[in-house]
This record gives sequence, structure tokens and C-alpha cells, in this order.
Amino acid sequence: MKLSACNVSWSTGGVSILRDVSLDVVAGEFLGIVGPNGSGKTSLMSLLAGLRRPRSGRVLLDGQSVDKLGRKEIARRIALVEQQAETSERISARQAVELGRTPHLGPFTPWSARDDDIVDEAIRNVGMAQLTARMWHTLSGGERQRLHIARALAQEPQILLLDEPTNHLDIGHQIGLLHLVRQQKLTAVAALHDLNHAAMFCDRVALMSGGRIAALGRPYEVLTEERIRTVFGLDVDVEHEGEGRCHIRYRAPGAPTAVRPMLKRIS
Repeated sequence: MKLSACNVSWSTGGVSILRDVSLDVVAGEFLGIVGPNGSGKTSLMSLLAGLRRPRSGRVLLDGQSVDKLGRKEIARRIALVEQQAETSERISARQAVELGRTPHLGPFTPWSARDDDIVDEAIRNVGMAQLTARMWHTLSGGERQRLHIARALAQEPQILLLDEPTNHLDIGHQIGLLHLVRQQKLTAVAALHDLNHAAMFCDRVALMSGGRIAALGRPYEVLTEERIRTVFGLDVDVEHEGEGRCHIRYRAPGAPTAVRPMLKRIS
């Protein structure tokens, strides 16, 4: 399944947020979207999910314009995990995940044992099986975030969109969550703050700046020292690793450039 943004622009309150953005999400890939605050990452995710209509351009899902599809039809194919998705309803952790099955239910397709199995697996995948009976309002921010991921997985989407999914999580759960997403047999697009997370887990990275895509490619092609300095205003040292990966070391303001050790040549 292919998801594409074709020359999309979007504005609010007379302020242009996205400007002529084009992007093809390749089936089966994990695409990271990175950029400074205000660069348009969340707005682009909302357009890709069909929650907002672009001012101009189109978002296509397998060649069909997303704004021509019904919400239920979109939800069977795309699941979105938002930054701040809360509820005031008194529901349990398990009931929150069960909401992911809503797009698949109807008058002739009532809840079944299969739905129970799908919910159980999604909860186990995020390591929350021991908290299913807890009430939502008693859970920590990190626990709620993991359950939002479980709810999205319970939708059985072909495309998973995640807007800063590691917010509220400790470092162990951040790495574990992104590893979990990478292991899924689906297409994933995640807006990420941590450049090293993008470099570690993503097949490709889209770098946004000023409402446009400044660069798109494999992590080591996009996350260069010069580009990070230009877009983020930070001095870094980038170490290239295997399979198109890289690792970014941040330098304190005013710190000298790191001296890379010379390898002794063996004759």
C-alpha cells in the first residue's frame, strides 16, 4: 500500500505551515520525519492521516484521494498515534486498546473471539499485559503512550503513523518501542525529535525545515554535520556506521571539533 503527499500546502490563521511538500512512503519501510519545532512535522502527519485537508495538493492512498474516503475506510488501513490523545471517560487500559477494533465492527460484524485475540496480542506487544485492569486515569503518561500504540496495532493497519511516539517514555521504553515498530510487518512513518533514534531505526529520513522537506534519503545521507548545523543550529560530529546508519555526537556550544583517530595502515 502506497501513501503519497503530492505538492501539499497547509496554513492556519493566515500563517503558512506546509509549503509544496511531496513525499512517497514506500511500502514496508520505516520512514522518520525529523526537524525543529514548528517545521511542520505534526501538520504533515495530520494530512497523511486524512485528519486535515491540504490547502492545495493531494494526499493519495493507493492512488485514491484520502479526502474522498470515509473515516472508517481510512481507519482500516491507517492508524495514527497522536502526541496528546486523552479521554475523560472512565475506561480500563484494556478497553482503551479495544477501541482499535472499532473500524472493523458493524451490525453484521459484532465483537468476536478473534477481536479478543488481536487485543491480547497488541497489549502483550507493548508489555502492558499486567496493567489491563487498571483504570485509564490511574496510569502514567508513559503507560498511556504504550497503550496508544497497542490500540493502533489492534486496528491491524497496513500503515502506522506515529507523531512523536516516544514522548513520556524513559530511554529503555523509547528504544523498545521503536524496535517494536520496526519489527511489525507494516509500513511506518514516525515524526521524531531524537535524530539518533531516526538514524538507528529508520530506513529513510525526511528532514523538514520551514514547512518544506529539506532532504530525504538514507540516514547517513540526510543527517550530515553541515545540514544539522544549518537546520538546527547545532555543531555535531557524525560517525558513519554500517547499512546506511550513522551516530550523532552533539558538541557543547564553543567546543572544538572532535579529532578523529587515524587508523594505522598495515602493509
